[in-house]
Formats: sequence, structure tokens, C-alpha cells
Amino acid sequence: MLRLLMIYMMLAVGATLAQADSWDDCESDDAERTIKGCTGIIESGRESRNNLSIAYYNRGIAFQDKDEHDRAIADYDKAIELNPKYAKAYFNRGVSYDDKGEQDRAIADYDKAISLNPKDAKAYYNRALAYSDKDEHDRAIADYDRAIELAPNDADAYTNRAITYDDKGEYDLAIADHNKAIELDPKSHFAHVRRGFFHFIDSEYDRAIADYDKAVELNPNYADAYIRRGYLYLEIGEHDRAIADYGKAIELDPKDAGSYNGRGEAYHGKRQYDRAIADYDKAIDLDPNFVAAYKSRGITYGAKGDYDRAIADFDTAIGLDPKEAGTYNGRAWTYFKWGKAAKGLSDANKALELDSKNAGAIDTRGHIYEALGQKAKAIADFRKALDLDPSIEESKKGLKRLGAAPEKTNAGAQNKSGDKTVTTTSASQDMELSFWNSVKDSDDPAMLQAYLDQFPKGTFTALAKIKLKKAQ
Repeated sequence: MLRLLMIYMMLAVGATLAQADSWDDCESDDAERTIKGCTGIIESGRESRNNLSIAYYNRGIAFQDKDEHDRAIADYDKAIELNPKYAKAYFNRGVSYDDKGEQDRAIADYDKAISLNPKDAKAYYNRALAYSDKDEHDRAIADYDRAIELAPNDADAYTNRAITYDDKGEYDLAIADHNKAIELDPKSHFAHVRRGFFHFIDSEYDRAIADYDKAVELNPNYADAYIRRGYLYLEIGEHDRAIADYGKAIELDPKDAGSYNGRGEAYHGKRQYDRAIADYDKAIDLDPNFVAAYKSRGITYGAKGDYDRAIADFDTAIGLDPKEAGTYNGRAWTYFKWGKAAKGLSDANKALELDSKNAGAIDTRGHIYEALGQKAKAIADFRKALDLDPSIEESKKGLKRLGAAPEKTNAGAQNKSGDKTVTTTSASQDMELSFWNSVKDSDDPAMLQAYLDQFPKGTFTALAKIKLKKAQ
């Protein structure tokens, strides 16, 4: 999130002709020139208190431009000492404290800046960012509200208030703010990327892709747009497109470990395991504490049957983050595939201790119980996994092997808004899956439309709409 800095230099009052060159330098846009000019003025001993405060302020901005925040703060301290009502100096010192991660000090300075200039929208905006960093979302929103009241055409304020609404789980308000931000600034690539993310989490994949596409069009060098679009393509199984987007992100930012990890997962999806491992290796080289990369590499080693290396990676991931349920589940599944089901049982239980509704971990435990000859427990777990996630094919196969049928339930699952949705019966799920498998690779719009007509709220509806749009 972008913090605003009072970057314009202050002009001295009553400087002599002999000092004019030094003031020209002190008011320059070039940081080094500014530091040299302002230092000469400060050391001259010939300036008024007001002009000295301006020289310290201008030099503080130059240090800030160089990310030398301690030196900037020292100069703002001096500017404020010379002029205790210097609102801009408090504001900029707050920015430096914010950039140093000292949010409480930053807020105190923004408080002072606001008390000196209650109509400064930028001060409310920056204080809102600081409150957001402290997860004080209601205070942040109140400050964004005030900033927008004072500057109603500030698209950034709407964008960042939307991010805060997202943090609170108020998605409809977040989308409304992103829409307003884009209305005010249609060329904001950042706002398009953020709105695309909300469409993604709402499973509105075609809208998300449209926003990501627009962001790339507006700023072809914005790596995050490629990363988010790549992740969407990865989630819907468009592995080649995911690889292309992650590849572009890597080209733009070769030191981003997440892009290598994402591309590795896409290669894994194509069963190009060696290329996947090479990308995970690079991700870990860039970030040795990257839990997801160890976990992903462990999964890929497991898919190759290299169980020793898989377990080693899961061990490392658990050591770095012992509260991630998915990693325990991955290790449990690896032990199961390795023929060491008993050893995997404790990991499956640990995964469920951390996340009791993790359908994948319940499915894993079902397989382990089956391998250990505990048929009733296996059936119960397979049924429970399908109740949570009806798309888990392994649980369906497990029940079939054990001569059991999935339980039908009308209890349903809670959707995001809290409404009840009736769980589809196993028979209709199987029919839908069969229908989808018959059309998913087709380029015929009529076949894809037939799926949508038959299953307008089906599991694969969003993906079918995307494929239909491309086919047309």
C-alpha cells in the first residue's frame, strides 16, 4: 500500500543573493544535490530559525528518498524543534517511522499533523494505512472515510479501504470500493488487480481474468498481475497459461521466490516433475524459509516415488511452521504411499487437530484406516470427507472398494454469506462429473453450453463459462 510523502520542497524566506545558489541546491529534486545544499546552509550559521527548519526538512526528504530513514528522522526532529507547528515535518517523520515498522510512533506523528491541519486528507490516509498494519481495521476505515470526505476523487483511498474491508471479510463493500476506484481512475492497474482478486475468491473467474488482462494491458511490467493471473490459471487447471504467466513474472522480478514456486506447481500439474523440482529448488535458494516450496517439492518427490526426499522436505516445512495442517497431511499421505500407513496415522490426526474440517486430511486418514484393516473407521472418514468436499474422487473409490455408499445429507454446507446450500447427492454428483468429463476438452460451444444448461450451479460452472467464452 502506497504511503504519501510531502515530497515538495519548502522555499526559504529572505535568503540573501549570496546564499541563493545553496538554496537552489537545497530545493533541488536531486537527493545528493539537496543534501549538499541544505548541509551548507545548516552549517553556515547565517539563517533564521524558520529557514533552518526548512533546510532540515528538505534534507530530511532527500534522506527519505534514499531510504535512510534514521537520518531523515533526525532532520525532521530538528525541523520540529525549530518550528513546533511544522505540520509537514510531523507528517513526513510519520512516513519514515511507518517505513521502519514503528506504527505507533507514525500514528502519533500523524495525530499531530492532523491537529495542526485538520483538513489534510493525506494525513488521514497515511494514518489509516498505519492502523491497517496494526490490524485495527475499524480505525483504519474511519480514517479512510475522513480522507474520502476531504478528497472524494482520491482513487487510492477507495482502493485501500477496499483492502481493509477485505481483511474484515466485508467483501461486498470491498468490491464496491474497487469499482469506485476504477471509476475514478480507469487506468489504475493496481485497482484492477485487486478487484480481480475479489472476483477470483467469488469464483467469478471470467471477471477476474478480465481484470487481470486489463491490468497487464495498462502496465505490462507489473509482475503481480501476472502472478495473480497465473495462480488463477493454476487453480482451474490451465497449466500452460499458468507457466507462461509465472514465467513473465520471473522475467520481471527474477528474485521472487513465489513465482518459481507457482510455476513449479504448474509443471507438477503437467507431470513434468523434474522441471517442477528445479523451480522449487530455485524458490528455496531465494528464500530458505519458504514453507510452501518445501511442501510443494515434497509432494512432487512423493509423486516420483522418491519418498525419502519427500519426507525430508515435509520435515523441514513442519520445522518452519508446525501449525500448518496441510503439511502434516502431505507427510501422512507420503507415508501411506510408501507402505508405512501406521506411521502416517499420527500425522493425519495432527492435521485434523489443527484443522478439523480439512477434507483432504480426512480422506488421507480414511486410506490409512483402510490399509490398517479398520474398515468401519475408513468408511466413516471417506463419507465425512465427501460430505465436506463432494469432489474427492479418492474417497468415492475408497467407499466403492469397501462396498459402501456415500451417506446422503441435507445438512448442507455454509456458503460465504451464511446461507444454507443443500448438498448434492452422490448420484447427481457422479452424473455431473461424467457429463463434465465428456465435454471438458471440447472446443464445441454447443457441448459446453449443454453442460451449463444441465448444471447451471454445478461444480465446474465457472470453468465451463471460461472455456465457452474462448470457444466462441
